[in-house]
Amino acid sequence: MQLSHTRPVVSATFDEPNLVASAGLVPLMALARRAGLRELADERLTVPTDKGANPGLKLSSLVAGMAAGADSIEDMALLRHGGMGTVLPAGYAPSTLGSFLRSFTFGHVRQVDAVASRFLLNLAEHTELLGGSQDAGTVLVDIDDTIVEVHGYQKQGAGFGYSGVRGLNALLATVSTETVAPVIAAQRLRKGSAGSPRGAARLATDTLALIRRSRLAGRPVLVRADSAFYSHALVTAVLKTGAEVSITVRMDAAVKRAISTIGEDGWTTIRYPDAIYDQTTGSWISKAQIAEVPFTAFVSHKKADQITGRLIVRRIPELNPKKGDGQETLFTTWRFHAFFTTTTPEDLDTVAADQTHRRHAIIENVHADLKASALAHLPSGVFTANAAWLVCAVMAFNLTRAAATLTRTAALAKATPATIRRKLIAVPARIATSARRLHLHLPSRWPWQAAWSALYDALFTKPAAVT
Repeated sequence: MQLSHTRPVVSATFDEPNLVASAGLVPLMALARRAGLRELADERLTVPTDKGANPGLKLSSLVAGMAAGADSIEDMALLRHGGMGTVLPAGYAPSTLGSFLRSFTFGHVRQVDAVASRFLLNLAEHTELLGGSQDAGTVLVDIDDTIVEVHGYQKQGAGFGYSGVRGLNALLATVSTETVAPVIAAQRLRKGSAGSPRGAARLATDTLALIRRSRLAGRPVLVRADSAFYSHALVTAVLKTGAEVSITVRMDAAVKRAISTIGEDGWTTIRYPDAIYDQTTGSWISKAQIAEVPFTAFVSHKKADQITGRLIVRRIPELNPKKGDGQETLFTTWRFHAFFTTTTPEDLDTVAADQTHRRHAIIENVHADLKASALAHLPSGVFTANAAWLVCAVMAFNLTRAAATLTRTAALAKATPATIRRKLIAVPARIATSARRLHLHLPSRWPWQAAWSALYDALFTKPAAVT
């Protein structure tokens, strides 16, 4: 594509007061209003002094800005351009929102946590964010943390964590099903040097309690995590609620002894990258194999606190021997990856359990989505302000996903928030007034006009004509 030669651009002037750059915020914030975001914040958030006045409007402004792509407090100015104040009044100045966040204490962050959990439940009531009432199957809860890199010496709580990067540690718990894309059910911001399992048991129980209050109640739940979260506290907390676990284990002496008891005839070849399906035998020709063995976890605890289950092991050939090892080995050496699960073989056989556990990596996509938007920065030097920023980012994430489900477009319902933002939110529009009513004039031939119109019609009982 090239610029027009017949009609060259000769000037560019910022002088149009009736344009908005993100018309998708109109139906998006209508959904937030229907889910009671402002009322929940006004009811539960009690930040002192004048900086905490109108908490519902200020929290809504933060969520709206993040949904539109803001990743710093300064970026909240995008809510104050052109005709945005006409369609979304009470857009606060970035300095006001920054002062509001810096007034938070840890107690106020927990109040915003309560707002976020109730906001998620309300969104699920008005959309299919958590699926339909007729859906069935296992509910999957994934727990993992990520380091958000920060710079400068004035960031409270910043430190070097397991990744070797200086930052703050964000712990998340997501909820998904076979038909529902992940949504974030609980979150915590911790100092950068915090160990991964710190607070994970509490986060898991909060997530499971939220599931019991939603339309997912009564369905089987499986909690997945990696080896950093393999702890007695987390496993027992999950099992007490009636859920099951599937957690990667560290290769300690007990695990190695259990693996050594597996005979060669106990291994099953599975489909793996570069595997070939043999039509004659009906099996996969691959070098990846799995097996399982009964296993008792946490044998260092007293017998009543030990937990029985299955140890499922996947082995693949060691293809990268160290240099200087000499000639090739006479037999294949293996690398082992094991996880502990309390599910029964009747619910998930060995192959199904392995496939289900490996899909835990889906939470890494959620981390990437947040870091590509509101969590690209933790903008304040005050730790509690950054903790509240994380909660607002989570609410914007869930709100964006909920809005996509109203488009009745399967691809958008599972798309990344960046894709939803590009197709539904970042739509320019011109505002016109007629008979004291506002009309939005959107671009003609917008590729996703049908999806945008479906979202708009779902949120306005008497939809205006969208041109």
